Amino acid sequence: MIPMIDDFKQRFTLGDDFVVVADSGLMNKDNVALLQQAGYKYILGARIKNESAGIKQWILSLEKEDKACYECKGKNGERLIVSYSDKRAKKDAYNRNCGIARLRKTYKSGHLTKQQVNRRGYNKFLEISKDIEVAISDEKIAEDCKWDGLKGYITNTNLDADRVIDEYHGLWVVERAFRISKGTLEMRPMFHFTERRIEAHICICFIAYKVYKELERIIGINKIGMSVDHVLDAAKTITTIRIKMPENGSFFTKTLFLTKKQLAIKPLFEM
Repeated sequence: MIPMIDDFKQRFTLGDDFVVVADSGLMNKDNVALLQQAGYKYILGARIKNESAGIKQWILSLEKEDKACYECKGKNGERLIVSYSDKRAKKDAYNRNCGIARLRKTYKSGHLTKQQVNRRGYNKFLEISKDIEVAISDEKIAEDCKWDGLKGYITNTNLDADRVIDEYHGLWVVERAFRISKGTLEMRPMFHFTERRIEAHICICFIAYKVYKELERIIGINKIGMSVDHVLDAAKTITTIRIKMPENGSFFTKTLFLTKKQLAIKPLFEM
């Protein structure tokens, strides 16, 4: 990881204000230690439920006020920043309720297979006894509810808490880029085997993503109010007629915009 970051920083001539931002799922203790040893500043997602008993008690004692931020000093100059959001709390509760509903449906018989035990997700709410009998634990559900709306961030920067949170939330841009590349542009699965063909495939997908983002930018400038995918779907339904005039052999061309969606994207055809 460190050689890649060093190379990235050197190639793009980045200064001392360079900060590594990463999701908690990608950063284990070894990687964090390597960042510290290399002298890099970082902003990382915190696994607040895995903190020490004292820190967890402090987090759960915080007043849950919308968009409130709290902070405590950690070891090695780190800061733990915890924020609360009403919107996130509603989302956490909704996701958990959906997960529990699936659990109740899957394990309504009280028995499960080895494959079901190994499935990830909301199995943390299950209590297993005698290796075969299962029950959904209301106590574990109630404990999980206490964390709704809470999100933690670890940083060794001097940035204020709001700036740290904003920079971390910028990760959605990267995540969305991968989602579009793998899904809409079909970068994966990849059916090439030689290095040259693999590089060519990725290059084409990268260029396609650049075109995708440019279209997204133009849509925003024209205030069309539609996503790129919806614009593309609407564009596929637009018909252009081309008629050759019998008298002088000239051509008459007209693009037809008939539906509401087609009319909405008409400015894109006039650029």
